[in-house]
Amino acid sequence: MQSFFSSSKRSKNIFTVGFYNVENLFDTVNDPKTFDDDFTTNGKNHWNNKRYRDKIKKLGSVISQLGKERSYTVPALVGLVEVENAKVVKDLANSKDLKKHHYGFVHYDSPDDRGIDVALLYNKELFELIDSEHFPLYLEDEEGKRDYTRDILVVSGNLNGELVHVLVNHWPSRREGIEESEPKRIDAAKLARTIIEGLQARNFDAKIIIMGDFNDDPTNKSIKEYLMTDDFYNPMEKILDRDAIGSLTYEGKWNLFDQIIITKNFLDKKEGKIYFKHAEVFNKKWLKIFKGKLKGSPFRTYIGPWYQGGFSDHFPVYVYFKKED
Repeated sequence: MQSFFSSSKRSKNIFTVGFYNVENLFDTVNDPKTFDDDFTTNGKNHWNNKRYRDKIKKLGSVISQLGKERSYTVPALVGLVEVENAKVVKDLANSKDLKKHHYGFVHYDSPDDRGIDVALLYNKELFELIDSEHFPLYLEDEEGKRDYTRDILVVSGNLNGELVHVLVNHWPSRREGIEESEPKRIDAAKLARTIIEGLQARNFDAKIIIMGDFNDDPTNKSIKEYLMTDDFYNPMEKILDRDAIGSLTYEGKWNLFDQIIITKNFLDKKEGKIYFKHAEVFNKKWLKIFKGKLKGSPFRTYIGPWYQGGFSDHFPVYVYFKKED
């Protein structure tokens, strides 16, 4: 990978694909169908329009800078999770640093109890939208009742002239405990595999990008044993092994829950085709808490009920692709 950074020049052939868990991007309006009360003007978090606008501005600034060291423009694609609705995604696309780039977006309301969804921003200069679909993940709680969670979003389109399929994921959390909740993430992995097999049945050599907050590391069972197969490559595993870098802290330890995984045909360097160059965690100093016991971890919007005015409790991740002349 050293050769990729041997030159400081930006290239028109290099572009970026990113993913960002934006930590509870709620508007201030109460939705009676979801448990969003904490993020309303009268809720316990005292969420208001000023705080909302500040968060939108900060997130837009971060997204605009993903890959700027090598890419000639803002990211081609950015997967998002923890967005409340289409309005907040639209507001983000229209934020100060993103508006001039005329991002489109794909979003569907999911049945998640808290009302948080997944979405995809796309740069219309680099991505031509063809189709999109969302797939519900059916889970049950201990009493056999439906446990509502996020859908998996699938978006297909021409990325820099080449057909690519993107899966945006936000798998069940570890809130119940790592082992107790693991079967739910395995079920999510199985659903993703079913979607992938459907895409490959139509085109065995389909180029697929899987991105998301998996609430598991690259080495955990849900990823390693149930999602990954011989035709996929996870560059985030090397980051974890080589640099011990994470995208968030969980219970005082670093984890790399945020990942971008690609089919191995992205590793083939062919004329006129796009191929994978490098993966990164975007963990600039100004995105981190600068003092105290949480020093170095992501500078988040809230710690418990206390407003911090930060960006997110996750760092974004991104990969560079290049189109071979």
